[in-house]
Amino acid sequence: MLTVSDLVVMVDNELKFGQQVDAVVLKTNCQLGLIKRSFTYLDEETLVLLYTSLVRPLLEYANVAWPVSFKKDTDKLERVQRRATCLLPHIRQLHYQDRLKMLNLPSLVYRRVRGDMIKVYKFVMVYILLTVIFW
Repeated sequence: MLTVSDLVVMVDNELKFGQQVDAVVLKTNCQLGLIKRSFTYLDEETLVLLYTSLVRPLLEYANVAWPVSFKKDTDKLERVQRRATCLLPHIRQLHYQDRLKMLNLPSLVYRRVRGDMIKVYKFVMVYILLTVIFW
């Protein structure tokens, strides 16, 4: 299968992004391992700060360009955030949704849908503005 990389986004000849998802998951899991090894004590605030600044940007880089259309790819990406929320031992036993609420983090699926809606809104507003100007 032929894979092409453009702006660090890998796509194969069937326009599937499975290899992109695998590469992103590998890179973000390495970052999570680095956080786990580097910090002996993590509280909620520190973990959220580290996760949102070091890991989540890698998960969301160019997500408009590579839509996740398969459930298995969505689950792989969400598993990274699930693993990140398990770094705190005192909330590890909670369900994933409860950990997200406790850390005030949205799921990656929600962030992706929200980002798509914002992008559509911007496109519509530009279209309306251009039709008003050139009408």
